[in-house]
Amino acid sequence: MKQIIDRYDSHSKTLQKSEASSKLQSHVNDSTCVRLREELAEASLKLRQMRGEELQRLSVQQLQELEKTLESGLGSVLKIKSQKILDEINGLERKRMQLIEENSRLKEQVARMEMQLGADSEVVYEEGQSSESVTNTSYPPADTDDGGSDTSLRLGLPLFSSK
Repeated sequence: MKQIIDRYDSHSKTLQKSEASSKLQSHVNDSTCVRLREELAEASLKLRQMRGEELQRLSVQQLQELEKTLESGLGSVLKIKSQKILDEINGLERKRMQLIEENSRLKEQVARMEMQLGADSEVVYEEGQSSESVTNTSYPPADTDDGGSDTSLRLGLPLFSSK
């Protein structure tokens, strides 16, 4: 019986310690919660003041400190903004150079094609040839093994004019 009473007493003491520990933890949690609420309220007030709201309660010194903070922040914003604009300008300049190079390449390609076309037409258009002989040279007649006649149609402007 004494063992049962001893166990009961030890269990009661353990429960009391547990309750005290629980109350202490609850008190710590409450104080932490209160502290965090105060920090949140202070941070919210500073944010509103940085936005230009609720400035009437501030002293001249507090207003000067706020002004310095805002100027420092604005300086950082302007620095980053300038860097981004310069990066964008540099990117556009690189793109411009690429387009200039591509344009030059295309101009050279067109010039080569025009020279090739001019060389081809010089071979065909020798002096003294009639337009029919030029056409026949450019477009040789098809085989007419079946005994039929060759009919051709030419569309477009003549490539040269006879004077």
